[in-house]
Amino acid sequence: MRNATRPFGRTLAAMITPFTPSGELDVQGTAALARHLVDEQGCEGLVVNGTTGESPTTTDAEKTQVLETVLDTVGDRAHVIAGASTYDTRHSVRIAQEAAKAGAHGLLLVTPYYNKPTQDGVVAHFEAIADAADLPVMLYDIPPRSVIGISDASYARLARHERIIAVKDATGDVIRGQRIRLATGLAVYCGVDEINLPAYATGQVGIVSVTAHLIGRQLNAMFDAFDDGDTAAAAAINDRLLPITDALFAGPGLVGVKAALATQGLPGGEPRLPHVPADAELTARIAAALADLKEA
Repeated sequence: MRNATRPFGRTLAAMITPFTPSGELDVQGTAALARHLVDEQGCEGLVVNGTTGESPTTTDAEKTQVLETVLDTVGDRAHVIAGASTYDTRHSVRIAQEAAKAGAHGLLLVTPYYNKPTQDGVVAHFEAIADAADLPVMLYDIPPRSVIGISDASYARLARHERIIAVKDATGDVIRGQRIRLATGLAVYCGVDEINLPAYATGQVGIVSVTAHLIGRQLNAMFDAFDDGDTAAAAAINDRLLPITDALFAGPGLVGVKAALATQGLPGGEPRLPHVPADAELTARIAAALADLKEA
């Protein structure tokens, strides 16, 4: 069993993919947003081409262009992790190999969604991708979206693979995350923004966050306060962040973030179908929450 560290940093953003008004990839906007996340929001890592990056609707060529753009822009000062898995293992292998060729610092691999393989299939899927690309791997466990999760027995098997070193736990169960960490030594990152502080308090090493697009600095301050032993200050920051977190997740997270970025003049654009833009009511709620946070 390996000892958990922070192999990809502490605060990582699950980065959206900016699009132009015509719906094409916004390359300049991608670079600008990457700079904003690292330089202004204090993110130590960016996860690109995940579901928040609308990976189901971007082409393989677009995924490579996003990755190369982010690497060229901030790859010298942030970990850049590439989402590289689908429900087709062979396709996932090709994406992972292209990511490695482009210079990605790691891979994010989600459980195969929709086709619901057995746990043996889940393990074989992850191992095939990890074997094919010489990069460290963060598993992504999100049964609310993928339906199938990663069992305790599968975690034990996967943790023996030399390249599988971390997990983004989006189950929402901090106790299970703790058990996985203790049983396997994998570095556990929280993937549910509403429980960032409770997860951190139980030993998860960091976050892969949607809200970090907007409150990365505050999240870092919260973790710093906790690390310094000032749990009251950490809890107070967590309380102040709840309204904006609730607003962003009143609908799909990527939709909320794109609406929020637009209110601040930052690149994002409209999501691709089947997602639709935030309506006026949600946009107003997000803008009000951001304004209240700025005044606090």
